Amino acid sequence: MTSPAIIVLSDAALPVARRIQAALPAAEIHGLEGRVRDVDQGFGKTKRHLRELFQQERPIIGVCAAGILIRALAKVLDDKWSEPPVVAVALDGSSAVPLLGGHHGANELARLIAQATQGFAAVTTAGDLAFGAALDEPPPGWRISNPQTAKTVVSALLAGQKVTLDDETGAADWLRASAIPFAESGEYGIRVTLRDLAGSAGELVMHPPRLVLGVGCERDTPAEELLALVRETLAVRGLSPQAVACVASLDLKADEAAVHALAKALDVPARFFTAEELEAQAPRLATPSDVVFRETGCHGVSEGAALAAAGPGAELIVAKVKARRATCAIAKADHDIQPATVGRARGKLFVVGIGPGNDDWRTPEASRAVAEAEDLVGYGLYLDLLGEAAAGKPRHESALGEEEDRARIALELAAQGKTVALVCSGDAGIYALATLVMELLDRADRPDWNRVEVQVCPGISAIQAAAARAGAPINHDFCTISLSNLLTPWEVIEKRLKAAAEGDFVVAFYNPVSKRRREQLTIARDILLTGRPGTTPVILARNLGRPGESVETVPLAELTPDMADMLTLVLVGNSETRAVKRGVQRHVYTPRGYGGKMKVKVKG
Repeated sequence: MTSPAIIVLSDAALPVARRIQAALPAAEIHGLEGRVRDVDQGFGKTKRHLRELFQQERPIIGVCAAGILIRALAKVLDDKWSEPPVVAVALDGSSAVPLLGGHHGANELARLIAQATQGFAAVTTAGDLAFGAALDEPPPGWRISNPQTAKTVVSALLAGQKVTLDDETGAADWLRASAIPFAESGEYGIRVTLRDLAGSAGELVMHPPRLVLGVGCERDTPAEELLALVRETLAVRGLSPQAVACVASLDLKADEAAVHALAKALDVPARFFTAEELEAQAPRLATPSDVVFRETGCHGVSEGAALAAAGPGAELIVAKVKARRATCAIAKADHDIQPATVGRARGKLFVVGIGPGNDDWRTPEASRAVAEAEDLVGYGLYLDLLGEAAAGKPRHESALGEEEDRARIALELAAQGKTVALVCSGDAGIYALATLVMELLDRADRPDWNRVEVQVCPGISAIQAAAARAGAPINHDFCTISLSNLLTPWEVIEKRLKAAAEGDFVVAFYNPVSKRRREQLTIARDILLTGRPGTTPVILARNLGRPGESVETVPLAELTPDMADMLTLVLVGNSETRAVKRGVQRHVYTPRGYGGKMKVKVKG
C-alpha cells in the first residue's frame, strides 16, 4: 500500500489527523490552503485533489463528512477491484467508515484508525460482520484467482447454503478459525492451493504466499528471456504465479534489470542475499556447482536464494532450470512468507529537492519520496524545513561544507538495502547534491553503491521562486552562475560572466557573497555593466518561502555586497528588463518579443 493521504479541511480536524499519522508514520497530512496550516502538503481545490489522489491509487483518509468524499469521487469510480482504500473519519475520531477499497485494505485501515483514535470501525462488509472473515480481503500476500466469485460464495453463506473448504496447502487456519460453517459437501466451495486453477462460478480459488522464485542470470540478460523461463517453469509444474511471494537472488544481481522486470510482472517484491547467506544453503542444494562457486562465492544462486527466502522448513520443489543466460528454481515454505522479513530489498536513494522551504512549494513527488524514505540525510536546516514529514525518521545531519559526507552517508545507507532521502533545498540538480551523487558513483570503485537505485526528485529552485515573487524576469533567455570559487576557479567564473554580459542574458547569481568572500559580486556587477545600463533592475530575494522572506529591487549600478548574503538569490535583468509599478503592485519583467505582435485596444 502506498502512503495514505490524510485529508484535513479545517484546523478542528488536525488533532485527530495527527493521532492517525502517529499510528501510520508513512501517511501525509494534506490540508486545505487558507484554512489549515502546518501540514505536509496543501491543496486548493478539494474535489480535484481527492480525484487526483484516487487516480494515483493513494489511500485516502478523510477527517471529514463521508458525503464530501462520496461527492468528490463519484465521477471517477469504476472498478472496485482496483480502487484504493477510502476511509471517512469523524472529526472527533469516534468512527472510521471504510467507504471504498474494502478489497484493498480499507477495512483493516479503518480498524487501525479506530484503534488510534479510540473510536469504532464501522465495517459494513457482510462477510466481515457475519463470519469474522472477509473472503475478498484475505491476509497479506494472499491472492485470489477469481475475485468476482467471492461475492457469490459470501451470498451463499449468508443464505445458509453449504460451502466446502478444500485446503491443499495447510495454510487456511485463518479460515478455519472464522465463524464460517464449512460443510463436508456442497454446491459452493473455497479452494486454497498453489496450483494454477482458474476456479469457477461456485468455487473461490485462493493462493497463499508460500512459493519463492529463486533466479540467476548473466549480466544484461534480456528481461524477456528470464520471464519466458519462469512462465514456462511454472506452467509445466502447474504452479500459480499468484502463489509466488517474492523473487529472490544474489545481491550481485540487485541492479539487474531482468530480475526487477520479473518481480514487476509477478507484482511481488525482489529480495537479495549475500554469497555467504546463499552458501549456507549448500547442503540443501539439488545441483551444486563449483563453477558457480568460483564466479559468485556460493554453490547455487537460484536454488540457494529460493531456499534462503523460504526458510529452514522449506522444500525445494523445482530444482534449477536453465535457459541460455538465466536459471530459476522454486522453493515451498511451510508458512506464509512476509518478503519484508527475508533478505534485503534493493536500496533506493531519492535525491530530493524540497524547494525554498515552504510546504506549498514542495512537489508531490518530493513529499512522496520523503514519506517513503526510512532514513533522511541532509543539512540540519533543510531537514527542519520538512516539519512533520520528518517526524519519527532517523536523521543523519552534517554541516555546511560537508556535502560529500552527506552524499556518502546516503549511498552507504542505501547500499544496506534501505530507502533513503538525501534532502536538498531548492532543486536537487541546481548547485545541489544530485551531481555529487552521480560523480561519486562514477568515480568510486563501489559495486554495492552501483547496485543502488537512484532517483532525482526536482524541486522549485531559488531562481524560479525569486522570479515568481518579482513578476516575470526570466521569461526570456537566462543563465545561472555561482560566484563561489571554492569548487570552480575564479578565472572560469569570470569567463562565464563576460560571456553572459556579451550575450545579454538575464543572470542569476547563486552564492553571491559570504563572510570571507566579498569582492566577487562587485566584479560581477562591473562586468555586466559593460553590456547593460546601470538602471537595469536587480532582484534581491532572500529567505524565500521561509520566515523573514524579503524581495527588493535595486538598479544594477547601485548593487553592493552589503545587500546580499548566502541566503540571497541575486537576479540581474538584461538590457530590456523593466521594473514597473501599476497601482500598488510592482513587477519586474523581461519582454520576449510579443510587443510587436500585440493588439492593444484603446477605448475612445
